[in-house]
Amino acid sequence: MAQTFFFYDLETSGFSPRSDRIMQFGGQRTTADLRPIGDPVDILIALAPDVVPSPDAVLVTGITPQKTLQDGITEAEFVRIFTEQIATPDTTFVGFNSLRFDDEFMRFLLYRNYVDAYEWQWKNGCSRWDLLDVVRMTRALRPDVIKWPVDVEGKPGNRLEMLTSINGLDHDNAHDALSDVMATISLAQLLHRKQPKLFEYLLKMRDKKQVA
Repeated sequence: MAQTFFFYDLETSGFSPRSDRIMQFGGQRTTADLRPIGDPVDILIALAPDVVPSPDAVLVTGITPQKTLQDGITEAEFVRIFTEQIATPDTTFVGFNSLRFDDEFMRFLLYRNYVDAYEWQWKNGCSRWDLLDVVRMTRALRPDVIKWPVDVEGKPGNRLEMLTSINGLDHDNAHDALSDVMATISLAQLLHRKQPKLFEYLLKMRDKKQVA
């Protein structure tokens, strides 16, 4: 099969992958040259009765426990969809800060539902990649290729919504999982267009055999 990217993002009930849960999963598959293919994925996952989301998470995402119960599917149903339809061979999973956040939530969710927590990121030609690290490296080595934001204190900032805003990329609903996914794809396309050699080099570095 041809290599594809699957860009994904999560909205969660809090910051801890051990005790918090995924409330929304958004995703979009693209070709290796970052052209979207297939339909976008936007799934609400019902919170278990023993999970109380952080008030801050509800305020930021707008997702309440009641909404997940009304419109969401169970974790088990989501795992079936993910393993059968999303985690297909030769998929590179891409997110924005996904190595340190989203991937950890997915690993705990899969383990909790009796599915191997790691195979989706290495087996059958699959891999993972974090665009935030690409942004940081590009800012350090090729600072002239795009516009770079600073926060209110004048310090460099690499938040997704800051990067999309200053570079004129569509990002109408920050902290909605699918909106964040589409913004991440747009940012990836911009970086690839402006600095293709560095982009492709960093993509190869996701493979430890290339690093060694």
